[in-house]
This record gives sequence, structure tokens and C-alpha cells, in this order.
Amino acid sequence: MSKSNGRVVIVGGGHNGLVAAAMLAKQGLKPLVLERREVPGGAAVTEEIHPGFKVSAVAHAADISRDVVDALGLAGKLPLIEPEPRLFAPLPDGRSLRLWGNPERSAAEIHRLSPRDAERYKHFHETLVAICGVLAKLRALTPPDVDRPLKGNAVSMLGLGLAARGLGRENGQHLLRWMPMAVADFASEWFETGILRAVVCARGIYGTLAGPWSAGTTANLLLQAAAHGGNGAGSATLVRGGLGALTQALADAARGFGAEVRTGADVQRIAARDGRVTGVVLAGGEEIPAAAVVSAVDPHRTFLSLLDPALLDPEDLLRIRGYRQNGMASKVNLALSGLPRFTAVGSEDATRLLAGRIHVGAEVDDLERAFDDAKYGGISKRPYLDVTIPTLTDPTLAPAGQHVLSAYVQFTPHRLREGHWSERRDEVAAATLRLLEEYAPGIGGLVLRQQVLTPLDLEERYGLTGGHPMHGEPSLDQLFVTRPLLGWARYRGPLPGLYLCGAGTHPGGGVTGAPGLNAAREILKDLG
Repeated sequence: MSKSNGRVVIVGGGHNGLVAAAMLAKQGLKPLVLERREVPGGAAVTEEIHPGFKVSAVAHAADISRDVVDALGLAGKLPLIEPEPRLFAPLPDGRSLRLWGNPERSAAEIHRLSPRDAERYKHFHETLVAICGVLAKLRALTPPDVDRPLKGNAVSMLGLGLAARGLGRENGQHLLRWMPMAVADFASEWFETGILRAVVCARGIYGTLAGPWSAGTTANLLLQAAAHGGNGAGSATLVRGGLGALTQALADAARGFGAEVRTGADVQRIAARDGRVTGVVLAGGEEIPAAAVVSAVDPHRTFLSLLDPALLDPEDLLRIRGYRQNGMASKVNLALSGLPRFTAVGSEDATRLLAGRIHVGAEVDDLERAFDDAKYGGISKRPYLDVTIPTLTDPTLAPAGQHVLSAYVQFTPHRLREGHWSERRDEVAAATLRLLEEYAPGIGGLVLRQQVLTPLDLEERYGLTGGHPMHGEPSLDQLFVTRPLLGWARYRGPLPGLYLCGAGTHPGGGVTGAPGLNAAREILKDLG
């Protein structure tokens, strides 16, 4: 198809859909983005939860790909904030762990807890950076055709092979051995301090329905770490104005290149004729013809809701129904009358130490027990929390002297064994505040308003089927050439004219934009 004789329609205006639209428009196509809600951004949006109090409603941190920033000319234009320390992990006894972007400074902090771990941390950081350098190249690749693995990928695969060889024998063996390992075993190989092990394990279980003793969770840690250079402290990138400011910048870039972004456009069906996709049908019956339809929504919504399942091969239909995307997390957003007083923080240090990510989960066993509740359909009584107080770096999000707190709460399963989310949502807020009280006594008295987004809310309000924030489990059997399914991993659907660009494709979830960038490259190859 030439650039002038067909239209590309993108279903879903989340960050990946917007990145794909911008890249396609930059090359002369005129893509149309159709977003069901009244604002683009998907789950990366800023919302007001109380008069004058705004917060990143679902996702609260961004790892936007440097390749995306460079390709769209956004360097210097995105209001990104990287607080230091990047991570603060308080302990109930008043001690704490602090990790910085500078590994030497992190090691000095760790020395207060364990001189041995402080020395080990330097090697840990260096090893992660080396291994994640290779995995970063993997993240930017289109997965190979399993039947013809070198077709169209020979140069890229050769480059990846050379990079892997450059790891050397020791790190190469580490990579092969660690990928299928439980992250609890991985952490214990490196460190002896409970809170440091727990922080490492949290990176492996984030966004998964798995505990630290679940096999393959180290792969999740390594692939997520590769999104931001493998730094041992992880990333804590926030956005001035909330994540909605980031996706608004992406939408503006797409429009600037010639894309159209249409909100309030609820796609009900992907139309097909004679075995080929022909366009989409909106709620109300409007039909929009297209030479190509690009789905930025999750695989279950794409193939089991928008597309007529009868168009799929029965075996493929069975496989996509087996694709695991049952959510495991909720979001609790709080409007606070003042800054919480953490017992592990002196008043003079609060603004600085609490500005990044706050990890709540003192021991590996605490994280595993939280998972134990959820794997049997229960709400974790003592969940793992990843918390930010974004008003410490961006006071515009709340009235002067007041704050918003954003808490990612894991584990809260989409499918409850007892009751329904409509009657149990308050349990999530109660468990969250009860746990936070142990570290910041009196925080409950500061709450002016609380917003609880359960997995059911993530599904119904933000279109995340099953309430899964990553569009599907990032487990070893659902990564790279098998994301979402073996044979569907090259951003091309099973019908001609159908493409995928959401987090249910390689390299997966997080606010990176990498799936959208990779998908656009493949779509442009096909469409000329």
C-alpha cells in the first residue's frame, strides 16, 4: 500500500498508541487514533481526586524510552523529574534503606545496615548495568519469526549475539541461569540484609500475579531494569503535572506530525471481510474504513471482544483464551492535609528523602505472604506498597502545604473468592492505611479524600481487561516471541491488516512507549 491510498486506524489512545501514531505520521501516513475516554492517555493520566488535588490516577512513574524521546524530538520538552534518593525503604524500628542513582552513594547508605552488602552492592550494580545493556538491545528488537528466525532479522540478531558475547563468560552464564530463577533466590545470592533483599524482590514481582519465590520472577526484574539502564536503585522518574502531562505531550507530538486524535470514540468492533481487516465500527454504528487497524488495547479485548472470535483459527482462539491477564493490583490515591511524618525520617530530611519511590515491605516473607492471600482469591491483609508523594517535587498538584499520595497496592486479585469488588473496595484502603500507620503514625488523620481503584475499576474505567496493568503476565511463557502468543509476537495479528502495539506485545508493560515504537517500525515496513 502506498502512503496515500489507505488509512491507518489506531484503537486506544494510551501512551503506546500515541507513540505509534506519532511515528507513523512522522513518515507521512495520516493515522487516526480513537480513544474511548474523553482524554487521551489510557492508564497514564492525571485526574483530580478532590478540589485542587491532582494525581497520576493509575500508573505513577514513567520509564519513557530514550529512543522514543529522540525519535519524536521530545528531548528537553518533557517535564520529567528524577528525585534523589530514588528509593526510600523505611523499617518499623526507625531505620531505613536509601538507594541513589549513584551506586557509590547507595553503597555508603547500605554500609549503615551491612558493610558486606555495601561492598556487594557495587558489583551488583555493575553486573546489572552490563547484563541490562544486552537486554536493552533485546527490548528494541522485533521478535524473530519462529519459522524463519533470520528472515529480516539477521543484522539485528547478529548485533544482539555480539553484544551477548561481549558480556564475557561469567555474566553470560549469569544471564542464562538467572532468567528462570525465583527472584528471592537471586536476591539471597547477593545480599544478607532483609530490607535490601525485599527491595530487589519487589522489582521482580511488580506487575505480576507471582510472589518472590515464584520461578521466572528474576526475568521480570532484569527486563524492567533494562528499561532504565540497569541501575541498581531502579528508576523513580515522575512527571511535572502527573503522567497526563507526558501523554498530552505525546498526543501533541502525534498531532504535530499530522495524526488525528479523536476522544469519546468507543470502538465496538474491528470489521473484517474476506479474511482481511477492513476498518472499525464505533458505538452508535459509525463505520470507519481502514487499510490497517492497529490495536493498542490488551490482547483479550482485541481478540475476544473487538474481533469476531469466529475469524480466528479454533486452536488460536483456545490459546488466546489461555493468555493470562488477571489483574493483581489496586491503586489508592489520597488527598492529604499535610505531609505524613515517617518515623524513619527526621523532619529536616522529609522533603528530600520522601521525594522518590517509597517501598513498604520489610522482608521477602512479607511479600510472599501478601501473595499467599491473593493466590487463593483474597485481598492481601498486609500488601506490598510502592508509594510516591509527587507534591514534594511538584507542588502544583495540591494546594499550598498539602499533598497527594499515590500508592500502588499489590496484591488484590481481579477474581475474588468471596464477595464482589463493589462491596469490598474499602478493604483495600483500610489495609493500605493500616500498613502506612506503622511507618507514618497519624497519616489516617491527614486524609481529606481517598480514591480506590480496584482491578474491576481498572477494567471498566480504563479498559484494562482483567484489571491487569501490564496487559498480561510478564512471565517467561508470555515474553518476547510468545507475547502475546507464539506466532503473533511481531506486532502483526493473525488477519492481514491487523496490528498490535500495546503492552501485551514485546517488550511489555510500563510507561516506556517501546511497544508502540517497535510496532510502528514493522507497520511502516508493510505499508511502504
